[in-house]
This record gives sequence, C-alpha cells and structure tokens, in this order.
Amino acid sequence: MDIQFSDAQALVNKAIELAQQKGVAVAAAVVDAHGELVTFARMDGVAFHAALLAQNKAYTSARDRQPTANLAQWAQETGKDLGYWSDPKFTGIGGGVPVYLDGQVVGAIGISGMSEQDDAALGQAAIDAL
Repeated sequence: MDIQFSDAQALVNKAIELAQQKGVAVAAAVVDAHGELVTFARMDGVAFHAALLAQNKAYTSARDRQPTANLAQWAQETGKDLGYWSDPKFTGIGGGVPVYLDGQVVGAIGISGMSEQDDAALGQAAIDAL
C-alpha cells in the first residue's frame, strides 16, 4: 500500500505551514513506500542542496522503513559505510521520517533546510498533525 497523492500533498503543505510559523525555509518531499517521489516543495530562500537532500532523506526512510537518523547511528555502531547498501541515494542525515498507516509504511517525508534534529522534528510534527 502506498500513500495517496492527496495525503502526500497535505503532508507537504503542513510541513511548509509549520516551517513558515517557525520563520524558516525548507524543502519537503514525500515518497511512496518504494521511495518514489510523490510530491515536493522548495520554499524560497532554502539552500540549493536542500532540495535533493530532502528527496534522498524521504527515499532512504521509505526504503529502510525507519528514520534516517537511525541509519546513521547503525553505521557508526557497526563501523559500516553507507555504501554498504550500494545505493547512492541512501543517506544517514536526519530528517527522513516514515509514514505509517495501519502499522505499515506507506511512504516517508524528508525535510531539509535546518539542523538534522529540527528537520526530523518538523517531519514528525507534520505527520502528527495529519
């Protein structure tokens, strides 16, 4: 099962709304359960690299079925490089958060533009609000 476009769009819109309330600029991407892009937004003034990074965070979170920060922690604990997965889109940078429906991952959101912790918190807050 994959996230529906209307839900993905609502999630991106909520993330942008929350970022505006904080007075920050972010890029927000939502992908389906396979990591394929469903919808994306980049606010004015966000760093250029944030656009691709938000998409890669969402992709990684959906494919790995967990927050991207967990992947970075695992890599540090095991001494493994992220190249272990042979997927250049995988990232351990925090800000990718899976989206669950009925206990199943249906997609993920990736946020980029702030600190890793703030990106992840904003992504989770958008999910929680919907």
